[in-house]
Amino acid sequence: MKPFEPLAAGGLGWRVIVDELIVKTRVGLYEHEHEGPQPVCIDASLRYRGMPHESDDGLIDYEAWCNRVSAFLEGKAHTRLLETLAVEIAALSFEEWPALDALTLVLHKPKIREGTKRLGLELDWRRADFDAWRSRVDAWDAAVVRR
Repeated sequence: MKPFEPLAAGGLGWRVIVDELIVKTRVGLYEHEHEGPQPVCIDASLRYRGMPHESDDGLIDYEAWCNRVSAFLEGKAHTRLLETLAVEIAALSFEEWPALDALTLVLHKPKIREGTKRLGLELDWRRADFDAWRSRVDAWDAAVVRR
């Protein structure tokens, strides 16, 4: 796992760290990647500012997050791009965990290319990034319906 940068200089906040959640899903551009599910490794930093307390209100429950992301990826149809998976995981996270302020996702496919330890990508979103993305998607969907 990479060392995550601070949320803000002197900032108050909590970070749930998920290190190497491995889930089998259908992803890839190449023909051989369409043959069946393959492992995708996910590192996540889920940031929130609420003060943790014994009730689960305002928390990011790491077990629930891992279970939800795993179920989503295991059950979805083939996706061509790892980037698409990253955006879908981010959207799901912001939609289902209102306390989430920001997240960083690092996704890679283990052993995808000889001579490399890992090839992957990183998505870093704050809630404002998600809100802007959601507005664009909603506008696109509305335009398609009007046609």
